[in-house]
Amino acid sequence: MSRLKKFVPKKIRNFALAKLITLKNMKFSEAFAYKPKILTSMRGYSAAKFKDDLIAGIVVGIVALPLAIAFGIASGVSPTVGLITAIIGGFIVSMFGGNSVQIGGPTGAFIVIVYGIIAQFGLQGLAVATFMAGLILIMMGIFKLGTVIKFIPYPIVVGFTAGIALTIFSTQVNDFLGLGLTNIPSEFIPKWGMYFRNIDKIDWTTLAVALASLLIIILAPKVSKKLPGALLAILIVTPVVYFLGLDVETIGARFGKLTTEIPMPKGFSLDMTTINMLLPSAFTIAILGAIESLLSATVADGVTGSRTDSNSELIGQGLANVVVPMFGGIPVTGAIARTMTNITNGGRTPVAGVVHAVVLLLIFLLLMPLIQLVPMSCLAAVLMVVAYNMSGWRTVRSIFHNPKSDISVLIVTFLLTVIFDLTIAIEIGLLLAVVLFLRRVMENTEIKVYGDKLDAAANTDLSTHEELDLAPGVQVYEIDGPFFFGVATKFDEMMRTTVGEEKPKVRIIRMRKVPFIDSTGLHNLETLIKSSQSDGIHVVLSGVRDEVRSVLHKSSIDNLLGQDNICNHISSAVVKANEIAGASK
Repeated sequence: MSRLKKFVPKKIRNFALAKLITLKNMKFSEAFAYKPKILTSMRGYSAAKFKDDLIAGIVVGIVALPLAIAFGIASGVSPTVGLITAIIGGFIVSMFGGNSVQIGGPTGAFIVIVYGIIAQFGLQGLAVATFMAGLILIMMGIFKLGTVIKFIPYPIVVGFTAGIALTIFSTQVNDFLGLGLTNIPSEFIPKWGMYFRNIDKIDWTTLAVALASLLIIILAPKVSKKLPGALLAILIVTPVVYFLGLDVETIGARFGKLTTEIPMPKGFSLDMTTINMLLPSAFTIAILGAIESLLSATVADGVTGSRTDSNSELIGQGLANVVVPMFGGIPVTGAIARTMTNITNGGRTPVAGVVHAVVLLLIFLLLMPLIQLVPMSCLAAVLMVVAYNMSGWRTVRSIFHNPKSDISVLIVTFLLTVIFDLTIAIEIGLLLAVVLFLRRVMENTEIKVYGDKLDAAANTDLSTHEELDLAPGVQVYEIDGPFFFGVATKFDEMMRTTVGEEKPKVRIIRMRKVPFIDSTGLHNLETLIKSSQSDGIHVVLSGVRDEVRSVLHKSSIDNLLGQDNICNHISSAVVKANEIAGASK
């Protein structure tokens, strides 16, 4: 326990303890209300629904094929690993997730993280980080944090998504231009410096293949929205390159013969040194996975009219990330593009996601020799289009019309993602967003002081106003807003500056508009009461809400103050304060 206190901040310990107490007082079924969506989706399931799910699953499986291969290669692993991740992760997300149409698998958002972890800690480190991230996601679901994740500021999400998009684009320049460079720096600026120094090494045949692939991907949706441009580019360009005998690097040339066997599950060792070293990366994977999955689920709900169980979805995503690394896979999350493809092709239950995983498995077992013929420059074109779609440049442009604080969060998160890494970007982006939010709350929280007369109905909808006379020596401090650590300091400064030369006899603290009070507010209030009592000043609380009063009771402040000095209404508080002031003359 002493180690826990040393390494875990007090506020986090208190939050976790409160959650555990809540869970203890609830029934087991209420505390762990985990219900995979597939259970409810199977009620009234029919042959017609299966036909729709079957068609949607086949289409999504075909669409997911080039993306799984491309994401695997871009992440620094083989295309086999990308496919295995899509097969196993996609199956688990559909079977155990909380959304009817969510398609899980590797996504572009994780390319930067996975590549960085492999470069620093190797494949074993990636497996451990992914496994830990899965456990974090499961705990987030158990502790019902699914709704909290949705409140992460939008500029942060846009900032690191745009940063990831630019980073993905940067990683594909070498293959797109056919520069043939090795040992390319992972950092953004040195990487582009290397590109510019070697720009004269462009292979024009490779570039032509890349441009042809890019053109097919761009034009495919203009012919039909249902045509998967990435797959179409591969199906057209690969045989052309093969039969013309063009000297272009392929998947097989880079990775050799691809295996068609699902690897046996393997374990990995966990010790405190490894956990401490990889925890930041695991946290980043978990947070990004939660954000992307729930964002995808929210978009899907808006189209289908269904309702996602956010906490069950997090548990399903967590299970996928616990299992996949045992088979050598990379992180799994909900994929918006594949999920929307599922919806537009008629998928309405998790069966479509299961079919998509089966389709990929069949392709993996039967067609891997053909996948070896795919040109690397064609996959580079696929990923560049993915990066463009991820960038959300229109959204970025619209945010620049928002308040300066939002713009600051967006720019900082974007630059940190591009120049440093996503772990730092998320941590500092969240910190900056919290600081700016707290500043806004503090600016909007008012502390008013009354020393003569007080209108009891001021700032309410009541038409009848009641003016209360305050006896000499009675001061009223009204807090309008949450009494947390930022406001607590502001309140303490207010108390010190309004005392004047003559000390008051009674201080009334009006708390009718205080929705909650944190540990710093409690400490501040306790210190105020003790210092006032030592100076012979009475303290009376007014209009304390039930939830705030419960916190005061648990911290024994009501005993310190005295139950009689906590009043339900300002009128009774003023009467009591006037009596105390009159009696002390």
